[in-house]
Amino acid sequence: MALMVFVNVVLRYGFNSGIAISEEMARFFFIWLTFIGAVVTFHEHGHLGVETLVRTFGRPGRVICMGLSNAMIIFCCAILFWGTWLQMPINASMKAPVSGMPMIGVFGVSFFTAIGIGLIATVRLIRILLGRVTEYEIAQFVGDYDDMDALTGRGE
Repeated sequence: MALMVFVNVVLRYGFNSGIAISEEMARFFFIWLTFIGAVVTFHEHGHLGVETLVRTFGRPGRVICMGLSNAMIIFCCAILFWGTWLQMPINASMKAPVSGMPMIGVFGVSFFTAIGIGLIATVRLIRILLGRVTEYEIAQFVGDYDDMDALTGRGE
C-alpha cells in the first residue's frame, strides 16, 4: 500500500502522470488493514477501555463485568455480521469507479471482523462460564499492569 502510494506520488509530481487505480486500491487496502487490525488488537486486549468502576470491584465483580462485556461484544458482532449480510446484494452489484471491482470485496471485510472478534469473545465468555479465567486475564481486562507484571514474574 505504501509503495503504491509512493510510486503514484513520484509519478504525479515528477512526471505529471499517475496510476489511477493505485489511489483506489490504497484506499481499499487501508480499509482492510484497519478492520484486520481491529481483530488483532481485540485479541491482544489493546482496545481502549474505561476501568475506573471495574477496578473498585473484587474478583467476582470483575469476572461478572468481563462476562457481560464479552456478551455485549458478541451481540454487536452479530449485528455487524447481519448488517453486512443485508447489504451484501447491494455491495455485490455496485462496482468501484476505477477498478470495476465489486464493492463487496471492500465491505466484505466486515464479515471477517465480525466472525474474528465474535469467536475471540465467545471463547473468552466460555472460559468465564466454565470458571477457567485466570488472574492474568482478569488483570488484562481491568488494565492492572502492576498485577500483570507480578503474575508473570516481571515485577520488582
